[in-house]
Amino acid sequence: MAFNHPLLLWLLPLALLPILLERSHTRTYSWVAMLPPDPLSNLIGLLLKILASLALVCIIFGLAGPHSLEQKVERIGVGAQIGMVIDRSASMDDPFSGGTAEGRVGETKSVAAARIMSDFVSKRQNDMIGVITFSNSAMYVLPLTESREAILGAIKATAGNSLFQTNIGGGLTSAVGLFEKVPDSGSRAIILISDGAGRVSSEVQQKLRDWLQRFNISLYWIVLRQPGGVSIFDTKYESNYEEALPTEVELYYYFKQLRTPFQAYEAENPKSLEVAIADIDQKEKKPIKYMEKIPGRDFTQLCYLLATLMIALLLAVKYLEVKTWSTKA
Repeated sequence: MAFNHPLLLWLLPLALLPILLERSHTRTYSWVAMLPPDPLSNLIGLLLKILASLALVCIIFGLAGPHSLEQKVERIGVGAQIGMVIDRSASMDDPFSGGTAEGRVGETKSVAAARIMSDFVSKRQNDMIGVITFSNSAMYVLPLTESREAILGAIKATAGNSLFQTNIGGGLTSAVGLFEKVPDSGSRAIILISDGAGRVSSEVQQKLRDWLQRFNISLYWIVLRQPGGVSIFDTKYESNYEEALPTEVELYYYFKQLRTPFQAYEAENPKSLEVAIADIDQKEKKPIKYMEKIPGRDFTQLCYLLATLMIALLLAVKYLEVKTWSTKA
């Protein structure tokens, strides 16, 4: 139990005044003391004092604003703890390589990604989601949270100014940090959305390899194809390829060697991006423990209702007392 205005509780001793003060007719008519004891009158008098005191107590409590505290209850549901890592390099403001079915230029990759990820978040009510963006460096946008309003706002904010570099290693290491001080719910994943890949140093590669395994994190990589760009699934890169591998393919092979579950997708248009997100949505529906917030309850109106009831009873008892005296007279 808590109060909005706890200092008003210092007025509670005032509720004793009706009990401590003498009844008015006793003070006015001294001859009343000469009358024989009347148990019924004494009982009615005591009841009037108690009702008056209780009415004052309820009024003071109502003014203080009593309410119960918000509670968190552990539940078992379906979902995951998800770190979203979104590329904000300048190329994300270009259209997809596939365009539209009519041959027109469609949504830019950044706009489509924000729209589709927002839909994904809205459907997954039990998830904890955090957001990281990266271009020439990683930006910590939002820690893991259950607040849908905060998550959707963070995704919308990723459409800010973009830069030309793609520091994908910095984005991933920052994403792993989202899980470091959060208890494992039973299902964890990072969703990486990018339209390219920068070089990842051997030191960062080793950190990612160790940290992803240590924190039990699955990795999903959605590659938004550049117009005329390479495909990470092109079989010509698998063996006997004499030239240097494209950065996207090199990163893809590195991800495949991780000691953690990994799945890659390619999206050439918003529709194929939706298909990739839908597949991740199905894969990350595992039993998890999550905390449900139960809001506190306001008892102010209840206090005023009880005070009204006490006053009504007081008036009824007073009326009964008057009727009793009239009958005796």
